Amino acid sequence: MHSLARRRHHRAAPLLLVLALLALITGVAAVAAPGTATASTEMSEEDVVAGERLFAANCASCHGLDAQGQDGVAPSLVGVGAAAVDFQVGTGRMPMQASGPQAPAKPVQFTQDEIEQLAAWVASLGAGPAIPTAEQVDPALGDAANGMLAFRTNCAMCHGSIGGGGALTQGKYAPSVLNSTPTHLYEAMLTGPQSMPVFNDANITPETKRDIIAYIDFQSNGSPGGLTLGSIGPVSEGLWAWLVLLGLIIASTIWVGARSS
Repeated sequence: MHSLARRRHHRAAPLLLVLALLALITGVAAVAAPGTATASTEMSEEDVVAGERLFAANCASCHGLDAQGQDGVAPSLVGVGAAAVDFQVGTGRMPMQASGPQAPAKPVQFTQDEIEQLAAWVASLGAGPAIPTAEQVDPALGDAANGMLAFRTNCAMCHGSIGGGGALTQGKYAPSVLNSTPTHLYEAMLTGPQSMPVFNDANITPETKRDIIAYIDFQSNGSPGGLTLGSIGPVSEGLWAWLVLLGLIIASTIWVGARSS
């Protein structure tokens, strides 16, 4: 019986069994785990084909025909998702006109339908963050007070306390967020363009992202105190005091002196 058992159970059998169980557990977890960002499935096959043609004509010279990227020229787009394409192309940052420290926003080169087709094709290459829904980016559903706290904790060190933008190192900069659309704001947090870090749902929840959008929307709707003076705080207010108030004092002093002489 002992010799029969040794023939039937190889010494490597326990290791193989453990590896098989680990593979099974990993596969089940991958299927069962809810993905926070998946490739868009709303676009048709025709849109994907049209997006591939647009990509080949406008983007492949830098990113390659297969979107794998080129070292030192452009990164791979496999797995970036539809949200990254919608942000970069929808703000005019892509296609870039010239190499530089970062891609500036400029007039958009494509129609919204073409942007969605490009996004559909890139999303078909691999799962990635999807374009947010209207409910996810609706500032009316957010809490601006909570958004202010989250913005000042995560964003103000680069974009300024009100989102007016600021300078970074090596010729880069954090742009103003006051004129961005709610969708592009959400996509920027989700994908981390340029020097911006990625704020996935584990870092900032979708609800808090919407609160931040509500805060930025509140900041963009004018100044309750009247003139914004650049919205940079006591610096502009002090300059106004020196130029206007002190100037009036000097002018009145000269006028009184001239009358008494």
